[in-house]
Parts: sequence; C-alpha cells; structure tokens
Amino acid sequence: MIRAHVLDAPLDVAEHEAAVAAAEAGAVVSFSGVVRNHDHGRGVLRLSYEGHPSSGELLRTIAEEIAARPGVRGVVVSHRIGDLAIGDPALVAAVAAEHRKEAFDACADLVDEVKARLPIWKHQFFDDGTDEWVNCP
Repeated sequence: MIRAHVLDAPLDVAEHEAAVAAAEAGAVVSFSGVVRNHDHGRGVLRLSYEGHPSSGELLRTIAEEIAARPGVRGVVVSHRIGDLAIGDPALVAAVAAEHRKEAFDACADLVDEVKARLPIWKHQFFDDGTDEWVNCP
C-alpha cells in the first residue's frame, strides 16, 4: 500500500494508520507534524502552505522510495496546503513494517525526506502583525 497526497483538507492520523495496516506488518508507526504557536521566539497566530504543482508527484516518489525498503509493507503520507490554525496537522505519515525498528526508521526517514525535498512554502503570521515566508526544501 502506497498513498501520497498534497491536499487542502484536514488530515487524520488514524486514517493514515488504518490505511497501512497489513497482516504481514508487526508495527505501524505514525507521525503528525502540527502547527505550533511559536517559531524562534515569536508568537504564531496561523499559517498557510502553498505547494508547487509538482509537489504531489514528488511526494509519491518519496513514498515509493521508502516503501521499497526491505520489510516495509505500507506507506501513507499527506501534506496539507491552504490555511491552517494552531494545532492543525500539516504533515501526517504512517508506515507499516514487519518489525518496529524498520517502521520507526522508515517513518523518520520519510518525514526527513519530505521536509528536505517537497516544494512547499509556509507563510507564517505572527502576533506582532508581521509575517514571513519560509521555503521548506
């Protein structure tokens, strides 16, 4: 099972975990990256993500790379675009593998690769009235 989506809709960790569940898998590891209320000592009110049109295809490629690892049985990953509030999940990933170490390592590497390579930009709005664009990859 491989799924990868860039979408403007709420993300659900439990849905991602259920999607990767497999009888061959002894472990399911998930990650939820949520919008926090601060960044580098400044208060964050909200943010917005914008993605390059190729971001969905690249996210799928990253998921396929992780899914090709020995012992990995499923990878589901989604990145949200659009307006997000404090506490909203922005990135959700779930990996199923035969063993826990494979699942933990694959999920951590999946998140790291998404953060390093996905062409998504974050627009943060601060409580002092300023804003800032952050180029994610």
